[in-house]
Amino acid sequence: MKLSIIIVNYNTYSLTRQTIESVIQKKHKFTYEIVLVDNASADGSIEALEETFKEEIKNKQIHIIKNSANLGFSKANNIGIRSAKGDYILLLNSDTEVEGNCLEECLMQMESTPKLGAIGCKVVLANGTLDHACKRGFPTPKASLYYFLKWDKKDPIRYGQYAALHLGEDEVGEVDVLTGAFMLMPRKVLDEVGLLDEDFFMYGEDIDLCFRIKEGGYSILYYPKECIIHYKGGSSTRRRYKVIFDFHHAMWIFYKKHYKKRYNIFVTALVGIGIWTKYLLEVVKNRLKPVHQQLQSEENQSI
Repeated sequence: MKLSIIIVNYNTYSLTRQTIESVIQKKHKFTYEIVLVDNASADGSIEALEETFKEEIKNKQIHIIKNSANLGFSKANNIGIRSAKGDYILLLNSDTEVEGNCLEECLMQMESTPKLGAIGCKVVLANGTLDHACKRGFPTPKASLYYFLKWDKKDPIRYGQYAALHLGEDEVGEVDVLTGAFMLMPRKVLDEVGLLDEDFFMYGEDIDLCFRIKEGGYSILYYPKECIIHYKGGSSTRRRYKVIFDFHHAMWIFYKKHYKKRYNIFVTALVGIGIWTKYLLEVVKNRLKPVHQQLQSEENQSI
C-alpha cells in the first residue's frame, strides 16, 4: 500500500462526501486506501456515507472507524494512522477538495527529495484566496508579536516570519509549518517523531507535529504547483465559543511545550496575558455580531 488518506468526519456528510469523491473519481497510478474516522457524529452523516460509498467499503478501498465520542481532531487522526497500511500518510480535512494530480505530484516530489519529512500543497479558500495556514513560520514570541502588531504588512521580509512571507504563495520552498488540512508524510518519519499530540483538541496539532519533524532533522516543503480547495470551518460552526477557546488554548499549549523553557518568566507572563486577552476580546466581539457573522468568523479561524 503506497498511501493511506486519513479523513475525520464530524457532522459533515456533504463536505466529507465531496472530499472522498475528489479522490476516488480520479485514476491514480498508486495503491491507496481511505481511512474515514467518525467522531461520534449525531446527524446521521456516517450512516449516509456508508450508504454512499458501500461499494468502496466492500472493496476495502474505504475503511470506516466509528468513535463512541468526539475525541478531537488529533486523537481521531491518530486512531486512523495506527490502523493505516500505507508507506505514506496523508492528513486530509473533511472540508477539502483535491484538485488535478495533486496526490501523484506530491508523492513524486516527496520520493525524490532526501530527508523530506512533510510536504503540503497550495491551499485555497472557496473564494479563491490563499489559506495562509498552508505555509507558516513557527509562532515564536517575536514572530507572533510582529504579526499581531501587523508589522509584517509594512515590511514582509523583516517581520513576516509568522506567515512565511519570505516565500511567495506560488513559490516552491522550505517552510516551518504546513496545515493539517493537507499534510503528506512518510510513515517512517511519524514512527520516529511520534503522532499528533492529543493535548491539542482541535487546533495547533499541525504546528506541533511540524516542530517535531524539523527537530528530527527533516525538512518541510511547501509545493504550490498542486492545490486543494478548503471549505473552511465545516465541522466547527456548532460550538462557536468552544472553537474560540480551543484556538487560543492551543497557542498556550504550544508555547508551554516548546518555548517556555527558552524564555524568562517575564516573556512567559506577557505571552500568557497576550493570548488570553485576545481570547476575551474575541469572545466579546463574537457576542456583538449577528449569528451569520459569528459563523463566518469561525470559518476564517486558523492557527
